[in-house]
Amino acid sequence: MNMQVAAVPLVADPRRRLILFFFLMTAMFMATLDNQIVSTALPTIVGEFGHLERFGWIGSAYLLSLSAVMPVYGKLGDLFGRKYVMMTAIAIFTVGSAVCGLAVSMNTLIAARVLQGLGGGGILVSIFAVNADLFEPRERARYQSYSSLVLMASGAIGPVLGGTMSDLFGWRSIFLVNVPIGFIVLAGLFTMLPYRKPHRRPKIDYAGAILLALTTTSIVLAADGSELFGSLLSPQCLGIIAFGAACAAAWVFVERRAPEPIVPLALFRNPTFGLLLGISVMSGAVAIGMVNYFALFLQTTTGLSPSMAGLLFILLTGGIVCGSLTAGRAISMTGRYKPFAIASLTCSAIAFAVLSQVPVGTPVILIGLLMMMHGIGIGLAQQVPVIGVQNAASAGDVGAATGAVTLSRMAGASIAISIYGAIIASKLSNVGVSIAGVANIEELTPKMMAALPDATREAVAGAYEAAFSPLFLTASAICLFGLVMALALKPVQLPRTQEAKRPDSAAA
Repeated sequence: MNMQVAAVPLVADPRRRLILFFFLMTAMFMATLDNQIVSTALPTIVGEFGHLERFGWIGSAYLLSLSAVMPVYGKLGDLFGRKYVMMTAIAIFTVGSAVCGLAVSMNTLIAARVLQGLGGGGILVSIFAVNADLFEPRERARYQSYSSLVLMASGAIGPVLGGTMSDLFGWRSIFLVNVPIGFIVLAGLFTMLPYRKPHRRPKIDYAGAILLALTTTSIVLAADGSELFGSLLSPQCLGIIAFGAACAAAWVFVERRAPEPIVPLALFRNPTFGLLLGISVMSGAVAIGMVNYFALFLQTTTGLSPSMAGLLFILLTGGIVCGSLTAGRAISMTGRYKPFAIASLTCSAIAFAVLSQVPVGTPVILIGLLMMMHGIGIGLAQQVPVIGVQNAASAGDVGAATGAVTLSRMAGASIAISIYGAIIASKLSNVGVSIAGVANIEELTPKMMAALPDATREAVAGAYEAAFSPLFLTASAICLFGLVMALALKPVQLPRTQEAKRPDSAAA
C-alpha cells in the first residue's frame, strides 16, 4: 500500500507544482526572515526595554519553541495529511507575529516569540515534507537547493530591513510585516494544495511529544545555567539536568511502546540516521545560532551601524546561495551527498578559526570575506541531512524523520545561543569598571557606543574582541566535531525514483 501511494505524485501538473513550490518558498521566507530581521534590530529593542542580559533569549525563545514542536508537526502531517497541518502552523505564526508587534515589555516580547516558534516549527517541517510528496529524491535535491534563494533574500534583506525599519518605522514593524505575507500564503495553499488523506488510523503519541519537548527545553536551560542561576553547578542547574535526563529516559521508554511514536526508534537502527542528526546539530549551532552574534560582533568591534552591519550579511547569504545551488545540482546529478558535508564543515571550521584571531581594526572587507567563506560552508551541506534521512526512512516515516532532523538543527542552534551568550557574559563581567566612563559595558548599545570618546570606544571594542575570540574558537571546535561525523558517513548514492528507494530503505 505504501509503495503505491508513494509512487503517485501529489500534483501531476508541473506548472501547478511550481506555483505550489512558490507558495512553500514564500512561507519559508516568512519564517526565516523573522529570524534574520531581528538580529540588527535587537540593539534598538534593548534601547526601549532594557535588559541586555536577555539579548540571546529573543532569538533562543523562538528557536526553543520551534524545536520542541517540530516532531509533533512531522507526525501530525504523516497521520492527518500535510495541507491543514501546515496551514494551522502558518496561522499560529501569523498571530504570533502580530502579538510580537504589540509587545509592551521584554518579557511579553519573549513570550510572543515563543508563540511565533510554535507556528514556525510547523512551517519548516511541513515545507520539507510536502516537497518529499511533490518531487522524487534526485529532483527533490535540486528543488530544495532553490530554497537557498529564499535564504539569500531573507538573509540579505533581513538584517538591512531590520535595522532600517526599526529606525524609520519602529522595531514593531519588523514583526507586523509578517501578517500580510501570512494571509497571502494561507490563501494560496488553501486553493492550490491538494489534500491527501493518509491510509492509516491516526494515533498521536502525546506522551512522547511532551517528554521530547521537556527534554529539549531542559538541555537549553541547562546550557544557559550560568546566566540564569549564576553557575552551571548551581543546585537549580543540576536539578534541570537531572530532570532532563529523566525525561529523556522516559521518552525512550514511551517511544518503544507507542503504536505511532513521534520519532520511531527504528530509524536509529540505521547508523546513517544518527550521524546525520549529529551533523544537523552541529550545523544548526554554527549557522543559525551565530546570526545574532555576528550582528553584535560587527556593531561592537567595528563600529558599524545596524544598517551597515546588515549590508555585510549579504556576503554571508551570498555564500550560502553559491554553496547551496552548487551542491544541489551536483547531488541531483551524482546522487552523493557525503563529500558536501565534509567540505561544508571544513570551510566553516577554517573561517571561525581565522575570525578568532582578527584584532580590532581589521579591515571590514576581510571580516566580510570570512563570513562569505562560512556562508559557502553552510550552503554546501544545507540540504544534506534532510535528503539523507528522507532517503533512509520508509514512506510512512518521512514526516517524522524530517521533523527529527530539523528539530536537531534548531535544538543545536538554541543550545549554541546559550553557550555563546555564556561566553560573552563571562568575559565581559571580568571587565568591570576598568574602562573610564563606562559603568556597565553590558548595558551599552551600538548607539550609545557611537557617542563615546574615541579612546573609550576603542577600549570597549577591545573588550568585545577579547570576548568573541573564545566564542569563535568554540564554533570552530563544533565544526570539527561535525566533520568527524561527516567522515564516518557511508558513501550512499540516492536512487533516481521513489520506487527504487523503497527496497533500499527496507534493507537498511
